[in-house]
Amino acid sequence: MSQKQLKEAFISNLNGTSLLEISAGLSLPPLCLLCRGLLLILHYLHHGKPVSSRTYSLLLDFLVLVSPLVFSCTVLSPIIFFIPVILAAFCAAIFSKIYSQTKREARAPLGQIVKEFQKARLDPECIPAITVFRVYVNVLTSISILAVDFPQYPRRYAKAETYGTGAMDLGVGAFIFGNALVCPEVRQKPHRTQPRFSSLARQVFSVWPLIALGVGRLLSVKSIEYHEHTSEYGVHWNFFFTLALVRLAASLLLAIFPKHKAWLVALAVAVLYQLLLSTTSLKMFILHGSDGRGSRLGFLDANREGLFSLFGYLAIYLASVQVGLWLLQRRSSVGGWLEALGGLALAVLGLWVLLQLCQAGTEPVSRRMANLPFCAWVLAQCLLLLAFFVLADLSLVFTKLLVRGCSVPCCWKVVQPPDSRKKQGMEAKPVGRQDKLSQPCLISAINKNQLLFFLLANVMTGAVNILIDTIHSKAAFTLCILHVYMFFNCLIMYILHARNIVLKFW
Repeated sequence: MSQKQLKEAFISNLNGTSLLEISAGLSLPPLCLLCRGLLLILHYLHHGKPVSSRTYSLLLDFLVLVSPLVFSCTVLSPIIFFIPVILAAFCAAIFSKIYSQTKREARAPLGQIVKEFQKARLDPECIPAITVFRVYVNVLTSISILAVDFPQYPRRYAKAETYGTGAMDLGVGAFIFGNALVCPEVRQKPHRTQPRFSSLARQVFSVWPLIALGVGRLLSVKSIEYHEHTSEYGVHWNFFFTLALVRLAASLLLAIFPKHKAWLVALAVAVLYQLLLSTTSLKMFILHGSDGRGSRLGFLDANREGLFSLFGYLAIYLASVQVGLWLLQRRSSVGGWLEALGGLALAVLGLWVLLQLCQAGTEPVSRRMANLPFCAWVLAQCLLLLAFFVLADLSLVFTKLLVRGCSVPCCWKVVQPPDSRKKQGMEAKPVGRQDKLSQPCLISAINKNQLLFFLLANVMTGAVNILIDTIHSKAAFTLCILHVYMFFNCLIMYILHARNIVLKFW
């Protein structure tokens, strides 16, 4: 077999992993975020000022936010269920140290801090969990697209061939979910009246880079005979085309139907598509081609997975628009977000029940077809991850109330601290720094140039695969390559952020 055939076989005919293992893995990014925030608060407590060095800030962010994810999906994957426990214990130890030190300095009792926390007013214009979710989906995707070509990346995490739930299967749906959370229909102010098709016009203009990237990827892959998994999207199709067409189709539907009913449109699309899969020969066509033997004759037959899965991804996008609209409802208090956490938990529970019913009554999860169980699974996991990020943010808000004056980048700011201390004649310090100079932050850096980050990861992945025999790499070499690859990508984003450069011209 040629090197191309070996690499294609290495990522083919896989069946995914358990839902529980993926859920355990999803707890790692919020725990990393919480750990980084607690370390910054502890630094402020000891030194009286935040980390000002950009170099130290980048190293801290990379080592705490990115590096644990590289290890967890490679050499530490056999103990993936223990890693969240270890990280949670480490976070608890840091919090205990912060609390014990503030208690020695005669701060307010814990009961009073809890009351202040419940009454605290948060910045309603900023929801850090959305930004962090989108950045982490990008980071996890960037790690996986290269790591999957190394033997240390478990085959169960790679994309399943037909049925199954691999970590990379979730990544595709999460990318769609994250895009919908910040689409024009969600960001549009409710009191502003705009022409019905204005969002569609903006989407037509904004998706052309995705189409250009899709064409560029198609030409480059075919010209250098790069290995590809045809059953993912087809012969000519790729994810850039999927994302572009889903955004256009969703904007068209939301121009026709009220956007606050997006979840109904999503349900209708997903159910009708599943009925077609279950009651017609469409499923057999997608899986086995027009001749039943995997033919790839004609454009539709050659790209049947990419074209028909658009319906499933469209349903995910529309449902995610509804989530975005709900998240952006004005909540200015901790109490409001604690209620929102309860709402997210109920939604996750409902989607898990729907997933089990769908799998029992129809078929298992299939990213290849983007069927109804796949849609329910993706939405459940994404909402679970969002809830984890909201919980981590609220935990950091509580900790910041213990250490007045500290701040954590990409975390909620308390804009109206409770005045209970003033009533006791105590001086109330601001909960966050009020200066205009924001702390350096890797999450903000990646968020500013997300498409460039993803594109750079794709280009570097191709370069590594061309230059290195990834299949036969040893563990130490694999970890070295993955860390250099991710650090270089993060460093580019960090430099652009430091110079306030945003490479977006559309």
